[in-house]
Amino acid sequence: MPEAGSAGIFDITTIDDDNLIQQRRLTMATFISLTNFTDQGIRNIKESPDRFGAVKAMAEKLGLTVKSFYYTVGQYDMVLVIEGNEDAATTLMVKVASLGNVRTQTMRAHSVDEMRKILDKMP
Repeated sequence: MPEAGSAGIFDITTIDDDNLIQQRRLTMATFISLTNFTDQGIRNIKESPDRFGAVKAMAEKLGLTVKSFYYTVGQYDMVLVIEGNEDAATTLMVKVASLGNVRTQTMRAHSVDEMRKILDKMP
């Protein structure tokens, strides 16, 4: 079982051309997006919760999972944590930015277990 905060792990069973059953594990990546309102976004701040609902629906349509979302006070206005495929996450962030209400800084995040595996590969 993955530790708290680690990416989701899914077992996938496939049958190849020779009818051999193969199992593999697919780990979904975690992304943290630090977000600020643009001038347009802050002028329409009362619409922000509804805009988040639309972003969440778009993420799910792309196969992503919204793990958490917070409005924050300080350097950033919002924090979004999503899990899924890197291409899908990039697609979501580009689409969200193109709407003109926010600017984002998105980072790939690694759990402690994931980082251990990365470090174990170091020569």
